[in-house]
Amino acid sequence: MESDRLAITTLTARYARAVDRRDSAALSALFTPDAVLVLPPVLNATETTVELAGRQRVVSSVMDAVSRFVLTRHVMEQHVLEPLSPDHVRGEVYCTAHHISRRDDGYRDRRVALRYQDTFARTGENWLFSRRELVVDFIENVAVRVPD
Repeated sequence: MESDRLAITTLTARYARAVDRRDSAALSALFTPDAVLVLPPVLNATETTVELAGRQRVVSSVMDAVSRFVLTRHVMEQHVLEPLSPDHVRGEVYCTAHHISRRDDGYRDRRVALRYQDTFARTGENWLFSRRELVVDFIENVAVRVPD
């Protein structure tokens, strides 16, 4: 149904906005209470995949991860959705995640090209993330100019 597609793609955009604005309350509202976030080794500084369970743990992890950057910008695109049932949808969305940090020689952007592999659950009138698994395709680290 087209209204479900719109709601789900809007949900992914709200995720990006909440992360980039460091709005943990808005981010928390996007996940089911038992949500799971799966992070690959390259993003969790370990040699294994890490699975975080529970809305608060997921939100805390995301907010902690971006807090060290001057700013972030997550650009979502290319949504593919597959209905699993009337109340569950699987999807994949491409993302270019910009992570800007200040260095002695200026600003650097740690750009991460990734795919979110999601499971969405309908709760009442709303769609929420019940599972997000991040797949990293490549990472770049480039100098950028940040306006004053």
